[in-house]
Amino acid sequence: MPAAVAGPEIERLIQLLARLPGLGPRSARRAALFLIKKREQIMAPLAAAVQTALEKIEICNTCGNVDTQNPCTVCRDVNREGAIIVVVADVADLWALERAHAVNARYHVLGGTLSPLDGIGPQDLTIDALVSRAHDPAVKEVILALNATVDGQTTAHYITDLLHDAGVTVTRLAHGVPVGGELDYLDEGTLSAAIRQRTTI
Repeated sequence: MPAAVAGPEIERLIQLLARLPGLGPRSARRAALFLIKKREQIMAPLAAAVQTALEKIEICNTCGNVDTQNPCTVCRDVNREGAIIVVVADVADLWALERAHAVNARYHVLGGTLSPLDGIGPQDLTIDALVSRAHDPAVKEVILALNATVDGQTTAHYITDLLHDAGVTVTRLAHGVPVGGELDYLDEGTLSAAIRQRTTI
C-alpha cells in the first residue's frame, strides 16, 4: 500500500473524489490538487454549493425528479403538455431529454429498471405511481424512453401490459441508425432494429 503523501484531510478528499463517476485514484489526485490550488476561486464556492444543495435537494413527489422544490420545476411548468408522460429509468435520462429539447411533456422517473439478477422487482420501482398517473383522463400517451437493453425492454413490456386498460397510447423511442452513423460501423442488432422500424419518406 503506497504511503500517504498528504494529511488525512487531503487524503479523505482524494478518496471521496475517486468515488465520482469517471474518476479513478490518479484522476482524483489531480482533481484534488487543482481544487487546492484554486481554493478561493473554485473550492470554496464548490463547498458552499454542495452544502446548500445538501440542505435543499428534494425528490419530486409527482415525477421523481431531483430539484430544490417539490413539486419540481418541470412539474410546475404550466406550458408542459399534460397529456403526455415520458417514462425514464433515472433522473440522468430526464436531464438528457431536456438538454436535447426533445419533448415538452411531463415525466415519470422509475428509479431504475427491472433486473431479476440484481434483485430489482416491480416493488422497487415507482411503477404503481405511473399506472395511477396514466389512469388520469387527461393523459393520452405514455412514452417509454427506456434504454435498449434487456432490462430496459423487459421493463417496457411489463409496463405496457399494466397500462393495457388505462385508455392511453403507449409508445417507445425508435431504435436504429443514429444521426451521422455509417452502416458499416453499426452492429447487427442496431441494423435489424432500423430495418424493422423503417418509415415512409
